[in-house]
Amino acid sequence: MNWATIKNNLASIFFLALLFAAKGPYAQASHPVKEENAVDKIETAIQSGLFTYKLTEPHEVQSVLGLPLREHWRKDGGRDLLELIYPAMTFTFGKYRSEPGAVFTLLDVTLNNKTMDIGQNRKLLLRNNGDLRKLNHFDGLQNVSLKQLDLRTELPMLESLPFDSETEWPGADSLPAGFDPRRLLEEGKNPGLGIRALHAQGITGRGVGLAVIDQPLLMEHEEYAGRLARYDATGLAGFPPQMHGSPIASVAVGKDIGVAPEATLSYFAVPMWKKDNSGYIRALRMIFDLNEHLPEEETIRVVSISDGRFASKKRYAEWQAVLRDARETGLFVVTCDTSDWHFGTLTLKESADPDSVDNYQAGKYSFPDDVIRIPTGNKTFASHKGAEVYFYDREGGRSWAAPYLAGLAALAFQVNPRISPQKIKTLLIGTAIHTTAGPVVNPLGFIEQVKKTINEKEYEK
Repeated sequence: MNWATIKNNLASIFFLALLFAAKGPYAQASHPVKEENAVDKIETAIQSGLFTYKLTEPHEVQSVLGLPLREHWRKDGGRDLLELIYPAMTFTFGKYRSEPGAVFTLLDVTLNNKTMDIGQNRKLLLRNNGDLRKLNHFDGLQNVSLKQLDLRTELPMLESLPFDSETEWPGADSLPAGFDPRRLLEEGKNPGLGIRALHAQGITGRGVGLAVIDQPLLMEHEEYAGRLARYDATGLAGFPPQMHGSPIASVAVGKDIGVAPEATLSYFAVPMWKKDNSGYIRALRMIFDLNEHLPEEETIRVVSISDGRFASKKRYAEWQAVLRDARETGLFVVTCDTSDWHFGTLTLKESADPDSVDNYQAGKYSFPDDVIRIPTGNKTFASHKGAEVYFYDREGGRSWAAPYLAGLAALAFQVNPRISPQKIKTLLIGTAIHTTAGPVVNPLGFIEQVKKTINEKEYEK
């Protein structure tokens, strides 16, 4: 019997002892725990592993503490939240609405309005294979330890969950045959579809400024720190780096991941969580001002915004006017707003050559009216969790597609600085290769067409 089994058995024995104790609330499910006993009982349950971040379900808490005084349900973005409220304490559970069969798992415990440490800031140690079923498909195996598990029969589950360079894996003899997460993480850095062949020709975005407007950024990440020329986070002092910005910056200008690894990055942090276009309006106006003073090789020509539904946010008319001004001044602005242009996602077939157009299938976020589709699934991106941390995303999303298109626009401006933004968009759509995966972006064909515009006297407006 190994140590993991012993620990699990001890935890089970402790749980049963609590459940069937002759005294106290554990024996009476209809009587909630008394406040004066709460600290000891909660801390004991946490230390024994009964109350664990992202692993404990509501029925497990109720088995120990009895029925709550009341339950409270609410929504938080794409998640449903459930609160079990006891005297002086609240247990908060969550699950993503988009995941069929997802279960509520523990996110937070407060006692007398103080947050208890249930492992939120530590690596998540899975106790058994059943814990795999409790993980959501957004965070997946990121910063999770699987060292205690035998995963040989879990290939379908492993192929559905994202992971990162912080994931702890068991030995190769406990993994499915042929499954090599470290190799996937490294190979997933290739932007694919011939992008690196363009880099080998010197087409890297050199001499072109590219701006990203997104959530607060981890500025130190090794993928893009060397390309970051300026960072503005007006009004967001004290906000930590958010998960959204690092992947986007790495796709646009990352040294290994990026489409345009030698473009100059200007980054503008905005509160994307607010239903207000003010941040985007301010950032674009700052770009207008900057371009009046920047040297030619740093002039911002491309703007990437991985957000959409601007019409549902405040100051929409003003946003439309500023966006129109941006494009009229020659800025290529790509957003995820489907009223602008409809692009979708692609997923690379596991372990296949990312440069072959035939190795992609339609991604989760692809739709019949897509005019072009971009590789985002089964790819590696920079993580906001550390300067050398990367994550492998199974599904990908349109947020990762926008900076890919922005990077291609930067390559186009390097090849022909006089090309118009509308011509870039026309050529991107017109050169797409139509396969069973839909209209697949064609970087090599796109750049060949851009080269043909160099001697043209007229440019599409």
